[in-house]
Amino acid sequence: MIVLCANRLFTPQEEIQNSLLFIEDGLISAVSSRAQQEVPKNATVIDLSDDFADAILSPGFVDIHMHGGAGLDVMQDLPAELPRLHRFLATHGVTGYFPTTVAAPLDQTCVALERLADAIEAAQDSPASNGDAVQARPLGIHLEGPFLSHKRRGAHPPEYLVEPTLKIFERLWQAARGHVRMMTIAPELPGAIEVIAEAARRNVCVSIGHSDAVLEAARAGVRAGARHATHTFNAMRPLDHRDPGILGEVLTDRQLSADIIADGIHVAPAVVQLFLQAKGIERAVLITDATAATGMPDGAYQLGPTQVQVKDGKCMMDGKLAGSVLTMDRAVRNVTRFAGWSLQEAVRAATLNPTRAVGLSQHGHLAPGAEANIIVLSPDGEVRKTMVRGRGF
Repeated sequence: MIVLCANRLFTPQEEIQNSLLFIEDGLISAVSSRAQQEVPKNATVIDLSDDFADAILSPGFVDIHMHGGAGLDVMQDLPAELPRLHRFLATHGVTGYFPTTVAAPLDQTCVALERLADAIEAAQDSPASNGDAVQARPLGIHLEGPFLSHKRRGAHPPEYLVEPTLKIFERLWQAARGHVRMMTIAPELPGAIEVIAEAARRNVCVSIGHSDAVLEAARAGVRAGARHATHTFNAMRPLDHRDPGILGEVLTDRQLSADIIADGIHVAPAVVQLFLQAKGIERAVLITDATAATGMPDGAYQLGPTQVQVKDGKCMMDGKLAGSVLTMDRAVRNVTRFAGWSLQEAVRAATLNPTRAVGLSQHGHLAPGAEANIIVLSPDGEVRKTMVRGRGF
């Protein structure tokens, strides 16, 4: 048994002072304060206050929408090259993530899905660290494209967008060997409602986005089984006070969770604050939409089948934003600055909320039975240490 001791702990629903976290076989067995529980004599005790007097224990971040980082693109690079990305993510507090596709020729997409399925299955069987290097793990695939609106396609190549059909969805599902956990779809497209219903039946988190939907079309998608929204405001029909469109549904439906890219570039800080007020502490989700350029110098990088140019923190393609270079720890810190949320509230939007949205019950919170995916934060939200499945401290 390992026992972690720290000044504070975010579950993240609550804060525990003078905390103890008990770990056995890579799982959390108990969470308490020092006043509530004694440490067994045979336990290995790691007192984080020895190195960090103000240490905060938190669940590891989970990024449900990211395309790459550290020079690697999840659609292009082989599973053997992914450990570099996984180490990079762990240094920024991410312990689990959804590799996310972009629209590409269907044959290429299927090959990429097969490779990502290999990586997910290998991660399930392999240790969480390689030597001293802790690694994030791919937990499922986010299918962003090909079922997107041409008008709101963003950086997705128009020639690779297709109308949704059960036949194409089944082909993608089989290529991914059932590891598609999330799918972004424009609900107004012909055939979308049928595909949404089938994906939801298979427990895929269906997310409406890259959409020019009017309000009723968005609501029809939710009635069919969609339960989330992708990078709110970006690649969506703009909000109008007489024609609220998809954003009218996203911002007002209390049952719908939604995510946002809080880099201050994709969405202005004041609008990030508006989003957080609308979705609240339980439904707001932070994502990065990170590309291979994340953590790298300015230059040209791959995003699926296309290339993006990065300069001064912006990823661009043909004059449009094309993903980001945001890291999740920075997104959390930005939320505290943009909206005045506490660190605990911001952490929840990067841990419990995304995992609840996509149905990952063993991730995103510190509670008995959950995986011991843990980070140590400073009071300012800087990541100091990362543990995955009980390894890394």
